[in-house]
Amino acid sequence: MVSAPKTRPTDASVDDFLAAVEDPRRRADAEAVRDLMTEISGEPAVMWGTSIVGFGNTGGPTGDWPLIGFSPRKANLVLYIAGGFPEREGLVGRLGKVKTGVGCLYVARLDRIDGEVLRDLCDRSVLAMRSRHSG
Repeated sequence: MVSAPKTRPTDASVDDFLAAVEDPRRRADAEAVRDLMTEISGEPAVMWGTSIVGFGNTGGPTGDWPLIGFSPRKANLVLYIAGGFPEREGLVGRLGKVKTGVGCLYVARLDRIDGEVLRDLCDRSVLAMRSRHSG
């Protein structure tokens, strides 16, 4: 039996969380990503656990998880973007200087990646997640 994710939505304030990010550049990048993901997902930003800002909810078979999200960590801005859709690899390759994980992108600075490619990548990720987890 697969266990449900331990990270769950909370009532904590996203604005307070972002305001507490010490590095001004990381805070500004996080605010910009929040605005982008809110627009693309059509969902409000919600704190998931103590350090992830998520949008929407998959309600998947292993439990709840955001459709898309991010976390402003000290070393990088971590973007939680779905894998497994055909265009992902090509878009990530055009994005610019990022590191990748299974469902993550590690971005040092937003001004060093292509914003339009990021928008397209986030949009396709949300569509893929909604398609996977609908009905």
